[in-house]
Amino acid sequence: MKNNIRNILQYSFITITLLFSSGCATIEGPANPDDPFESFNRSMFAFNEGVDKYAFKPAAKGYNFIMPDIASKAVSNFFSNIDDIVVFFNQLLQFKIAAAAATSARIVFNTSFGLLGLIDVASEMDLYKHNEDFGQTLAVWGVPSGPYLVLPVIGPMTIRDTAGLAVDWTYFDPVFNRQTLRASLATLTIKYIDIRAGLLKASNILDETVPDKYSFVRDAYQLRREFLIYDGQPPEEFSEDELFDDEDLFKDEELFDDGLTGDELLQEEGMKSQMEIMDIETTPATDPAAGE
Repeated sequence: MKNNIRNILQYSFITITLLFSSGCATIEGPANPDDPFESFNRSMFAFNEGVDKYAFKPAAKGYNFIMPDIASKAVSNFFSNIDDIVVFFNQLLQFKIAAAAATSARIVFNTSFGLLGLIDVASEMDLYKHNEDFGQTLAVWGVPSGPYLVLPVIGPMTIRDTAGLAVDWTYFDPVFNRQTLRASLATLTIKYIDIRAGLLKASNILDETVPDKYSFVRDAYQLRREFLIYDGQPPEEFSEDELFDDEDLFKDEELFDDGLTGDELLQEEGMKSQMEIMDIETTPATDPAAGE
């Protein structure tokens, strides 16, 4: 019964959000063909920025202050191990059998020898972290992404990724389908704060150097999703250079002078988009299972 109620709440939230966004997006002038919900999206983006500024960012700073590095790493590893369950099922649905076998081995080794995932022993054994979700599975099956959409608190998404998130939460993610709704939300909040704490530096630089943060986040999210869907080998016409070649996007070159990698910058808002729902690690190019 509790699972059924939780599922109803999840799908109701998504349906209401989509209907509301469709109505709001048509209020002001002609729609941008590349971002038809832009009016609503910018309003929701501003709302999320406020929530982050007054709630999650202070919590992340406090988390960094009280948590030793080793403890923070253990928490990140624990959630990464849980996420591997979602990755495993989606790899099977995408017929990536070798990659699924590697992920299942990660889960076994990290859960047993890694103290329930607190220590990532699998990576030391060259069992690399993968990143898959049902939104990517839908893309592999040929489902179009649909319009870009900013959800309350969750952040940047697309219609396809929103549907994918609902499936992951309902069927694959033990944080949601094995706990009460209250416990699930509490766990997700801790997970989000842990991820947010690791990206404070990147977010501060974005705030200082990007004049139109909404456009940057939108383009970065879409670029990263394309990168993940194609396992790090997107079509030639879609490259990382497209994002960083636009001279008007940044005020100056300080964005790249602070020791951050381009991937960290792309992930800063992508992290918010799925409550981390997305792990920010990508499969190394040397991993032979990545494309299978």
